[in-house]
Amino acid sequence: MKKTLLFLSIIALFVSCRESPKQASTDDAAETITVEKPNLNLADFNAEAGKWVNKEVVVTGIVDHVCKHGGKKLLLVDDFGDVHIDSEKRFDDALVGSEVVITGLVTEFRVDESYCLQQEEDFIKKHSEGIDSDDVYSQKMEHIKQYRDSMQTSGLNHLSFYSINYISHVVK
Repeated sequence: MKKTLLFLSIIALFVSCRESPKQASTDDAAETITVEKPNLNLADFNAEAGKWVNKEVVVTGIVDHVCKHGGKKLLLVDDFGDVHIDSEKRFDDALVGSEVVITGLVTEFRVDESYCLQQEEDFIKKHSEGIDSDDVYSQKMEHIKQYRDSMQTSGLNHLSFYSINYISHVVK
């Protein structure tokens, strides 16, 4: 009798520790499920991008420009908007004029008062060292003034500039 109980206990232990077929199929299904990425319209990109910072999105448009200084940036446009795409690798210049679907991570660059103060300090230093001419210095300082004016007009303590860090693309 004791041997039978011991034997049944061992079997029960093995059965309880074993993965059930239902769990295995659920796990397998979870591995094959793909999360659909939001497809953002370029017209709504700046208004919607704040919700998607550091998340993958898909955008579609025509490659208007590949940056000539390194080729790691491009401007994607359509009739209603545009977005800058940044990459670690150089974009092919042949993409210009092509309609593409780009997948990437939304990024935000914030301009606030501390950024403005740091920029002013850098501009003053470059100007005093003779690196920037009077005209360049004036243009840069005017740009900082525009940032401050925009923050004041909007009633916000920062300005957000959104772009996309490139992951992949498909030419349509």
